[in-house]
Amino acid sequence: MSEAMLEFRHIDVFYGAIQALQQVSLQVNQGETVALIGANGAGKSTLLMSIFGQPRIRSGQILFCGEEISHQSTHFVASAGIAQVPEGRRVFPDMTVEENLLMGTIPIGSQFAAQDMQAMFDLFPRLKERRKQRAMTMSGGEQQMLAIARALMSRPKLLLLDEPSLGLAPIVVKQILHTLRELAQSGMTIFLVEQNAHHALKLSDRGYVMVNGKIRLSGTGEELLGNQEVRRAYLGGAE
Repeated sequence: MSEAMLEFRHIDVFYGAIQALQQVSLQVNQGETVALIGANGAGKSTLLMSIFGQPRIRSGQILFCGEEISHQSTHFVASAGIAQVPEGRRVFPDMTVEENLLMGTIPIGSQFAAQDMQAMFDLFPRLKERRKQRAMTMSGGEQQMLAIARALMSRPKLLLLDEPSLGLAPIVVKQILHTLRELAQSGMTIFLVEQNAHHALKLSDRGYVMVNGKIRLSGTGEELLGNQEVRRAYLGGAE
């Protein structure tokens, strides 16, 4: 088995007196795509944000490539090789596509900017067409492509995605998932947080199910897709 790239060991997270995450342990191995699924409010985004210390964990450990990062700065974590595509995309609205992509190079500097920007245009031809356009004038799907491309401009070892399909038309979701599959096949390590359990588990090598701030189930993507509890809660008509 590949070694763990990202590891959470028994972490607890609080917002004031409210416990958001309780004794969460999971790992993402090098070269894997791992999904974290669960209902809205289960604590999935909190887990992702705790990697960057927002919020800080109260107890436990977060390790990246064997090094504890639980108390490091956001800049240190980004420079170490972790890039996040945040929920809601959060592109810079007044900047052009090219300017947004250049912002992605901040953790590593701009020495690879020209060749990497070309690689992003190959990955997302729509961005090449829009390269001089301001991000605010683009569709939600185009902005999601831009957010993913901006994260990849830092040449990350680990790509975090928080609800990448949220609010997008089904045809756009299909395009985004196709791109993520290509990235996974190229060897990229991906940790994917998604409410759309079906898409996430089909894409992933392994998955975890979070309920009320705790890990309830884990298994391969295929095992979880076939699990009756998962099917009832996340793959039925209500989800």
